[in-house]
Amino acid sequence: MRELHIEGDTWMHRLPPRPKLAILAFLGVGLFLTDRLGVLGTTVLVTAVLYFRAGMPWREALRRLRPAILTIVLVAAFSLLFNPLHDAIATVFRLTALVLFAATVTATTTIAALIDEITALAVPLERIGLVRAADIGLAVGLVIRFVPDILGRYRAIREAHEARGLKIRILTTLVPLIILTLRDADNIAAAIDARGIRRH
Repeated sequence: MRELHIEGDTWMHRLPPRPKLAILAFLGVGLFLTDRLGVLGTTVLVTAVLYFRAGMPWREALRRLRPAILTIVLVAAFSLLFNPLHDAIATVFRLTALVLFAATVTATTTIAALIDEITALAVPLERIGLVRAADIGLAVGLVIRFVPDILGRYRAIREAHEARGLKIRILTTLVPLIILTLRDADNIAAAIDARGIRRH
C-alpha cells in the first residue's frame, strides 16, 4: 500500500502530530460556529498555503484533491438549490478549509506517528472499558493507508473501461472497486490475525 506522507522539512513536518490533530479538531468545530465569509475565506487561503507548501509537486497536490473537489462541488450545487447564496458559499469554504488542512496533516505526518498519537489519545476510553486503544489507532491508520489504493484502483478500472470503449457507469465501476477493496481487506485482516496484533 502506498502512503500519503511526503518527506519534507517544513514547519508542518516538524510539528508533532498532537497539535496538528488538535488544530484539525478546532477547525472542525470552530468553522461551523461562524458564517462570516471573510473569516472563512481567510481560513481557506491559510490552509491552501499550508497544503501547497507541504513539499509536493503542484500536479501531485492537485491530483490528491480531485476526489474531494468533486465532492465539494456536489455539496455546493445541492446547497445552492436549498439555501441562500451566502450559506452555500459558507458551506463550501468550511469544507474546503477542512479538506485542505486534513490533507496537509496526512501529507506531513507518517502513518506510524498518527497511529501512535491516536492510540495514546484513546487510552482514557480504554481505561473505562469502552474501546481498545490499539484497535482505534490501527483502524484509523488502515483507513488512511487504503485511500490512495482505492483511488488508484478506481483510475485503473476507469482506464480499462475507456480502453474498451465502454461508457463509464457508477455500477460498472463501483462493483469491481468494492470487490477488490473487500478482498484486500480480508487479506489484511488475515495477516493481522496471523501476527496476533489484536490478540488479547
